[in-house]
Amino acid sequence: MKNKPKNFLTDIFRGIRENIFWRNVVLAVCSLVIFVFLAQILLNLGTRHGQVLEVPDFSGLTFTEARSVAEKADLRLEINDSLYLPARTGGIVLEQNPAPGAHVKSGRRVFITVNSFRPKTARIPYVTGYSLRQAKNNLEVAGFAIERLIYREDIATNNVLEQRYKGQTVLPQSDIEAPAGSGITLVVGVSGNPAVQVPKVVGFPVQEAKSRLWEQGLNIGKIEQEAGITEVNINEARVYRQRPNAGSRQQLGAKVNLYLTLDETKVAAGQKDADRAARLEAEKAAREAADSAAVE
Repeated sequence: MKNKPKNFLTDIFRGIRENIFWRNVVLAVCSLVIFVFLAQILLNLGTRHGQVLEVPDFSGLTFTEARSVAEKADLRLEINDSLYLPARTGGIVLEQNPAPGAHVKSGRRVFITVNSFRPKTARIPYVTGYSLRQAKNNLEVAGFAIERLIYREDIATNNVLEQRYKGQTVLPQSDIEAPAGSGITLVVGVSGNPAVQVPKVVGFPVQEAKSRLWEQGLNIGKIEQEAGITEVNINEARVYRQRPNAGSRQQLGAKVNLYLTLDETKVAAGQKDADRAARLEAEKAAREAADSAAVE
């Protein structure tokens, strides 16, 4: 009785050896198991499965230095943008993604922003004679911004009468080149003493907020930035407060102060406050209009 299991297994193995069909089935199954096992090993080697690295801090390094550090860490470095910050050394890394200290697999690409050695320049477009909106659009398309709006008495409101760059008047024959992003002063006409409604710019990036205010004939006042906002990441910041409030009425050329943050919670709360302030301004304007109609 004790030898029965042994004899049973022996009979099975003998049957497999003697039967070509079952012998081929067993060989196929064994081959499949071995293939899956080897494939898993190769896959793990190819993807460096389980190897997690901490991303070094490349900021302040030249591209050559950063690439050397990346190679030692088994990471790949790729430039995806460049800025020109005159206060920083040309060619150094300003920003990176993923951030320093992040944990990634070896072989991962790290995208960096480097500081250009010289600013990109472009020819200042001639926008005198255009409407303020068209002039603003033309300047922005060419890579420029509005530094200041100066209003002067004229028969046509919001018609550009003159444009200046660093105090120099830009004429039709002028061929003035300036660094991209430079501000152009526009002298704009105004008839009478009209007031405009301040648009809501809370929630917008600073450049878009500025553009919306310029389009309404308003200037940019002070810009306050919370800690952590730099020249490199300022485009990621959002306006969370503005003064005067959205919906209020101001004279053409008035200044609007902007307050920036990287905190999305503050931005969300600021949008609610801005909507509430706009409703109050609308109610105030409606009461004043009703009182004025009653007097008449």
